[in-house]
Amino acid sequence: MKTLEEKIGYTFRDRTLLENALTHSSYANEHRGGLPSNERLEFLGDSILGLVVADHLYRTRPDLPEGDLTRIRAALVCEGSLVQVAKSLDLGSYLKLGKGEAHGGGRARPSIQADAVEAMLAAVYLDGGIGQARKLIHDLVLTDEKEKTAAGRDFKTALQELVQRESGQVLAYRLTGESGPDHAKTFCMEVQLNGKTIGAGQGRSKKEAEQAAAKAAVASLEQDKA
Repeated sequence: MKTLEEKIGYTFRDRTLLENALTHSSYANEHRGGLPSNERLEFLGDSILGLVVADHLYRTRPDLPEGDLTRIRAALVCEGSLVQVAKSLDLGSYLKLGKGEAHGGGRARPSIQADAVEAMLAAVYLDGGIGQARKLIHDLVLTDEKEKTAAGRDFKTALQELVQRESGQVLAYRLTGESGPDHAKTFCMEVQLNGKTIGAGQGRSKKEAEQAAAKAAVASLEQDKA
């Protein structure tokens, strides 16, 4: 735990809060009478994260309308962004998981990692107050803000807007394959415009694969127009 505290730059007065933040429900269910799962902390951390990021964007992006602020906030607090934070801290190695979850690859499961980040933020808030939580969010989540915002761009919407500039355009996504075990599947998707494939991509979910295919299609269409 001390190593993790050094990584986040915060020392807990009540270290059980940090231990609780790293306790997955599978572990709590196997160890009745011990620490509860981190689900309540995750609930609190999600709200704290949203508030701090929204406050930051409101103050630093006075030129942007509500819709753009909402989109950027979503990109910064999404699962993918939080998984990047978890990986930078090697958070998976600190998690307390049940035996089945641990053997099933739970330490690398995106949802578990993202939830643990939110729970950790809540633990810092409860232990040190909103100022410490805000500092940690700025250090971990709001770093490389522009890059993360670009990474969170909704390419499916961007592609739809591009093709709708001409009437009669029909977009369709098609699953072309999937591989890997159930806990770590990879999906392959292609996007077609009027029956012609204009982009392909893959991801850990069908939605992620669709975004990857749309991103490739947007890049191709924008290059053609350049």
